[in-house]
Amino acid sequence: MTNFSITEDMLATQKNIIIQTKTKKRLADFFIQNGISIDYKNADILRRFISQEGRILPGRRSGLTSKNQRKASKAIKKARLIGLLPFINLD
Repeated sequence: MTNFSITEDMLATQKNIIIQTKTKKRLADFFIQNGISIDYKNADILRRFISQEGRILPGRRSGLTSKNQRKASKAIKKARLIGLLPFINLD
């Protein structure tokens, strides 16, 4: 029989693996790096955050931070009122 003991290094690497798998990259860096602002006039960018039916995607699905999610939803609503984006898509 061999004595097998778990060292603290092994536990630390296992914790790091678990933490790394749970994290998800948010799109806040995407807007900052590309110099894109969330604006109602950028209909092409706002289409990324709308489902096929025309609903606004939730933050957990779109990958936006909560601050950018609020900005995007306000911009989508303005773009809908102006007519740049559809309210619903019946296709």
